[in-house]
Amino acid sequence: MLKKILIAIGVLVVAVAGLLLYASITQPDTFRVQRAMTIDAPQEKVYGILTDLRRGAEWSPFEKGKTMKKTFSGPETGAGAALEWDGDSESGAGKLTIAQATPSKITLNLDMTRPMTAHNIVEYDLAPNGNGTNVTWSMSGPMNIVSKVMCTFTSIDKMLGGEFEKGLRDLNTLAQQ
Repeated sequence: MLKKILIAIGVLVVAVAGLLLYASITQPDTFRVQRAMTIDAPQEKVYGILTDLRRGAEWSPFEKGKTMKKTFSGPETGAGAALEWDGDSESGAGKLTIAQATPSKITLNLDMTRPMTAHNIVEYDLAPNGNGTNVTWSMSGPMNIVSKVMCTFTSIDKMLGGEFEKGLRDLNTLAQQ
């Protein structure tokens, strides 16, 4: 009886190791999530909202309604502006820094420290469209082994895509005010 239990445990360990190996071989080394929407406001207004990290709680699904300690540093807007946060298990902890900001493209460094360590790039591409602005929101970064295993069962796009869509809708509402 004990021998059968030990064999079953051994088979389980080999199966889990096989799953990890499978995930690391078959999943890509990087990910990219992207959503786009036409915002019913001029490009300069949308740019002003996106480059002011203090306004994130007004529209970003990653901040809106969340309880977290926030510390802002650098200039109030544009390149160099930074937000450090420390929140609950859902919000985690990390730092968001605007690396580059032009009227047509804003690039941010997203450095997560909790619940896992990650370094991702967030981009907003802005283009005029009549009286509105086409906004493309994307995030990309490396896939570590934990992410690869997780993506064996679901995708980062499925986990974050809906949040990006909600954020763009809320950005549209805010920009129209």
